Amino acid sequence: MCQYKRIERSIGEYIARRYTRAVEVGIGNNPDAARIVAAAGALVLCTDIRPGIRHDDLTVAVDDIFEPEPELYEGADLIYAIRPGVEMVPPLIALARRVNSDLLVYHLGCEIYEDGGEVLDCGPVLLHRYHRRCP
Repeated sequence: MCQYKRIERSIGEYIARRYTRAVEVGIGNNPDAARIVAAAGALVLCTDIRPGIRHDDLTVAVDDIFEPEPELYEGADLIYAIRPGVEMVPPLIALARRVNSDLLVYHLGCEIYEDGGEVLDCGPVLLHRYHRRCP
């Protein structure tokens, strides 16, 4: 459990230093990275497919990444997901392209999508940038 908290802390700190309007997809019961991003003033929203997910001081909306509501993500400079199923990556890429945001994914273990995108070393973890927003 402690290892996961270090991973999420590293991801949250990386995002908080580089982005100003982030959306986390699939927050579930794991709000640690989102809380760090929110404390830096860079978190706009968290989403999850399951209704009823609540975390103090975080806004969580119900959304299905396979049929997303693009207006939830408009204006975000980053969409990110921590340990999504690999089947979620193609719709995440499509959404990031549609709303013109970066897409960062932290994969579970060695699971990656296709070529893994651009690999970013943020200390103890590797993030995969599958889409880079156009200026």
